[in-house]
Amino acid sequence: MEQIFYSKEETVEWLMNEYGKMIVRLAFTYLKQEQLAEDVAQEVFIKCYQKLDTFRNESSYKTWLYSITVNLCKDRLRSWSFRNIVINNYLSNSSISKKTPESDLMDIESRRELSQLVLELPVKYREVIIFFYYEELTYQQITQLLGISDQTLKSRLYRGRNLLRKKLEGGRSND
Repeated sequence: MEQIFYSKEETVEWLMNEYGKMIVRLAFTYLKQEQLAEDVAQEVFIKCYQKLDTFRNESSYKTWLYSITVNLCKDRLRSWSFRNIVINNYLSNSSISKKTPESDLMDIESRRELSQLVLELPVKYREVIIFFYYEELTYQQITQLLGISDQTLKSRLYRGRNLLRKKLEGGRSND
């Protein structure tokens, strides 16, 4: 829900509280390192503070922040220092339901494996899978955020799901 604030600082503070964890998670899906994701999140909110006066309400704050995040992550990925990154954390940090310790462990392992497989997808498939399934954005929000057509989005989701299905059914080829 969009809110009216009295100062730029209050607005940015609210945005950080509201979207900070989602921004870090999104950055992690691109960069695959928690510390780097946190660094990008800080940059996102610095840019947000600097550009808040130019925000035109043509999209939601969430979509605007995601767009800034995606662009910063893609810039980082193009740089030399991001060529051989090792995953040291997994995507989902959602809470675990309380059943038995064994079933909880199985749930954690299943999520970890799926998250790992999603992170192994090429970026163009990974980003649409994450936006659609993990961040629950609509088709319209994703196409606007990535600057792609509706048909391109559908095609990437279809291909991304097929790649995941093949990896899940056949196991990982590099094991």
